[in-house]
Amino acid sequence: MAEPVLQLRGVTKDYGEEVVTRVLFGVDLTLRPGEFAALVGPSGSGKSTLLNLIGLLDRPTEGQVLIQGQDTSKLDDDGLARMRARSLGFIFQFHHLLGAFTAVENVMMPLLADQGYPTPEMRERALALLRAVGLGERAESPPSKLSGGQQQRVAIARALVTSPRLVLADEPTGNLDTGTSVQVFELLRRFNVEQGTSFLIVTHDPRLAERCDRIIEIVDGRIRRDEPVAH
Repeated sequence: MAEPVLQLRGVTKDYGEEVVTRVLFGVDLTLRPGEFAALVGPSGSGKSTLLNLIGLLDRPTEGQVLIQGQDTSKLDDDGLARMRARSLGFIFQFHHLLGAFTAVENVMMPLLADQGYPTPEMRERALALLRAVGLGERAESPPSKLSGGQQQRVAIARALVTSPRLVLADEPTGNLDTGTSVQVFELLRRFNVEQGTSFLIVTHDPRLAERCDRIIEIVDGRIRRDEPVAH
């Protein structure tokens, strides 16, 4: 069986020093290549904290986070940044595009951050992804000239430009209308099927969650439910 893209082993997260608040309680979780999973739960349940740990933006208080078999607790901050850049993609509810740059330049950003300077190959990779999300003709447009749905498609292209094994999507359709939400979801699904990219999607939308292959529900810092979706 293929090595998991993600393993959490007994992950606990505390905040505070004098008054300690435990947000996650010994979470175990495995995601395999090509999985398309939804992470659901009420506000304050620990979803964002869990996503920050998986995204290597924070470290657990106890336990291990393994990305493609590598124990990230052994990495220093530079090592975490390199792994984040090369193995993970991020899509947020608010796309965080840089207004001073064109769509294609925004898509190139993760490659620039990793390599330090632009190359023709980098630009061609970004253009190919913009074409794949239906925005090839808007490559030179700044974000201000794009609709919300178009900006989110640019953000998806940016998340995929490094060919990550795992994409973390935090409410990726949260501020889009229903029709655009469906288009964005179908785009994520297409990359999942065609590229074998694993996705973990945080969502409050039960309809979207039910269209994933697996639902992981977290309540009060513990995984309460983890089961496949019957299609």
